[in-house]
Amino acid sequence: MLIEKEEKKSRGGLIFLIVVLVLAFLAIVFGVLKKFGVIKFGPSLPHRIERVNPSKKSSPFKFANFSSGSKYVACVHIDGVIEEANEIYNQEWLLDTIQNLEDDPDNVGILLEIDSPGGTVYEADEVYLALRKYKSSGKQLWAYFKSMAASGAYYIACAADTIYANRNTMTGSIGVIIGPSIDATVLLEKLGIKATSFVSGKNKGMLSYNNALTDEQREIMQSLVDECYEQFVAIVSQGRKKPISDVKPLADGRIYTANQAKENGLIDSIGSMQNAQDRMLEQIANSLNISSEEAEEIEFYDYEYIFDPPLMRRFFESIAGDSLRKGLDEAFGPRIKYPAYLYRQ
Repeated sequence: MLIEKEEKKSRGGLIFLIVVLVLAFLAIVFGVLKKFGVIKFGPSLPHRIERVNPSKKSSPFKFANFSSGSKYVACVHIDGVIEEANEIYNQEWLLDTIQNLEDDPDNVGILLEIDSPGGTVYEADEVYLALRKYKSSGKQLWAYFKSMAASGAYYIACAADTIYANRNTMTGSIGVIIGPSIDATVLLEKLGIKATSFVSGKNKGMLSYNNALTDEQREIMQSLVDECYEQFVAIVSQGRKKPISDVKPLADGRIYTANQAKENGLIDSIGSMQNAQDRMLEQIANSLNISSEEAEEIEFYDYEYIFDPPLMRRFFESIAGDSLRKGLDEAFGPRIKYPAYLYRQ
């Protein structure tokens, strides 16, 4: 009887061990597939949170095209890598939010809260144009830089009337990147491996690992970078009211501290979020021709994209997926579409 119990315990422990190992293996596979885009998840619903002046009794809900008589400024968060969608950024949500705020008669301004290294050229420009359209409606558009507002994030901020930055902000990185392109032809040759691609033209397979770049292909890729770069420089020139000849020496891809950015005219002021909100209310009071007391009644509301992962994903990442994802991110960086306005450390 005792022997049977021991055997049952042994079998139970073995089964438990096998289950744990299988789940760990699935978690690793899940993390790799998710990282390289084989498994994708749709965006969660956006969250809107009242944050500023919590002692005031006001509703955090606003309805487009319906005036409640309570004016407000939207603090729109732009966090993480700017691309189509990831765990902390969603392009569709951001564009919809900007449009809804433009249509809402109670909204009097947007304060962008930016903490981003930039991202793709396409998405950055799409947001910039949406913000320019919003601003053309006569509403105020300001930006506040948190720990980082570099490259494509700075590009977006150039739509703002005024840019504030935290004293520890890193910004700038005005430039374009495509790549890296890996040429593995020498390695493959040493290993005795032949890889062949069948293409319709001499430049169709460029940037593939099994084809060395020709001089012509280098010129083609550099022309793409140069065109995007000229667009970036023009945006900075227009937004910061500086001639292109003054912008280009600053636009060599380097990163700037908040003090350096202010000295070079890339931002307007250095201060806290509260400083930016106070100055913005003063500007709104002037533009709406209202008293400072009336302006004090204007609320600030947070608009922040929050991703809510499915239960199974949370379970897998609690075992191994999250650490694996972070390791892959550190090794390879974000997997985004190029060309990009992106600061890469």
